[in-house]
Amino acid sequence: MNTALDKLRQLFSKYSGYPVIVAYSGGADSQVLLDLVCQILKEESRITQGTEEEKQQARVRDLLVCHIHHGISANADSWQQFAEQECERRGVALKVAKVSLALDSGESIEALAREARYQALTAASEKPVLILTGHHIDDQLETILLALKRGSGVKGLGAMASESDLAQHKLCRPLLSVSRSDIESYATKQRLDWVTDESNADSRYDRNFLRNEVIPSLTTRWPVFSQAAARSAELCQQNQQLVDELAAQDLASFDYEAGLAIEKLAKLSEARFNNLIRYFLSAKLTLPGGEAIQMPSQAQLQQLYQQLNVAEDKVPEVKLGNVWARRYKGQLFFTPSFADVSEFTAEIRVTDLASNAQTVELPDGLGKLVVTKLQVPDTVNNATKENGKPTSLVVAIPDSVNKLVIQFNHHNPKILPDYRAHSRSMKKVLQELNIAPWQRKRMPFVYANSEAGELELITIPDYFICQPFLPKAQGKKAVYLALEWQARA
Repeated sequence: MNTALDKLRQLFSKYSGYPVIVAYSGGADSQVLLDLVCQILKEESRITQGTEEEKQQARVRDLLVCHIHHGISANADSWQQFAEQECERRGVALKVAKVSLALDSGESIEALAREARYQALTAASEKPVLILTGHHIDDQLETILLALKRGSGVKGLGAMASESDLAQHKLCRPLLSVSRSDIESYATKQRLDWVTDESNADSRYDRNFLRNEVIPSLTTRWPVFSQAAARSAELCQQNQQLVDELAAQDLASFDYEAGLAIEKLAKLSEARFNNLIRYFLSAKLTLPGGEAIQMPSQAQLQQLYQQLNVAEDKVPEVKLGNVWARRYKGQLFFTPSFADVSEFTAEIRVTDLASNAQTVELPDGLGKLVVTKLQVPDTVNNATKENGKPTSLVVAIPDSVNKLVIQFNHHNPKILPDYRAHSRSMKKVLQELNIAPWQRKRMPFVYANSEAGELELITIPDYFICQPFLPKAQGKKAVYLALEWQARA
């Protein structure tokens, strides 16, 4: 275990100010990892030389053991009890994270459990910490073979890195060069107890199939097969670093806040284009709610590349994993998948506004619309601005209007926005405002509904007010309303 101890010493020196979290299942690998970590922390606490700051830093380093309770096995509670006993014996803090898996989601149990573990580890601390897992060289070989099965590129074949980022944390695997047999030999020699997950014997799971039936044959024929595969993984990681650096250089020539210029993209080779898009999606794009971005398939990227030169008026859309690539005015934009909100309708009765503001919850993460009745309007439009647009606006409706109707569709009426001298069709107005086609379907249209049952557009919040509903266009008997579109995704 000297190699693993040296690796831990290097990590603790490199991340000297970081508290430590040990991912602990109670199995042999995490038990040995915890034992080694405790050894290093004892070494740190005995520091008698160096600066006072170094001595103090060594004495106050926090250690937290994190045990994930998946609740799948009938033995899950006993494994938790084992973790509690071990941590009490060692005098270290334990956090048990109970997770539930969406077993009906279509994802494999292995993938669901892995995702749940990393989410729990990420949530274990708000401040940056050093998270240590007990992955070893045999785990690495299994990961490489699974990547081969999926037809992965160099990123997938790079398998697990010894160090990487996990949200705000540093995720490290100090046992990655150690074999499972060496770990178990050390545990036996040190008289360490550990638990065994009975599901490890079930070869219906892909990783167990490799572990139980494939890898033993490979290592019998080629005893150093796992070490050779690990070296290949390291080379793939280095190659991935190079292609990431190339993608970063390519991306630097784009103003990607306003989309990626299609004319520039079309000049790249298909391989370089694919590399740039993958890098952009993984490194620069975020989805609402922190949803993880799924990488596109080779076929999806090929379709997108072929669409670069189609006529602009066709405005093609291509699905990339759980993201959509959309064209508009010579630029390529990336958005989440949107729900169809065209059938949404909400109503607000004007009489209900007499004493309280009314809030309409909009669908598909589009926030809410807050409507407040004003007694004496101080200004025509609220002066508070955000991103160059008013955060709220004031409209005036005649007393013949009995309710407001909020929808996301229109029948292309002729309208007269506040900034125009002449009427124009709704479609043309939205075009001249440079609103992308997919955004036009996600803006709330606020209509006045008269006693005769006719709908007349009052406003599209944040964009314009139709002139008949400007405060200056109405008399003293008008009802003045403040509208605010909040928390748009």
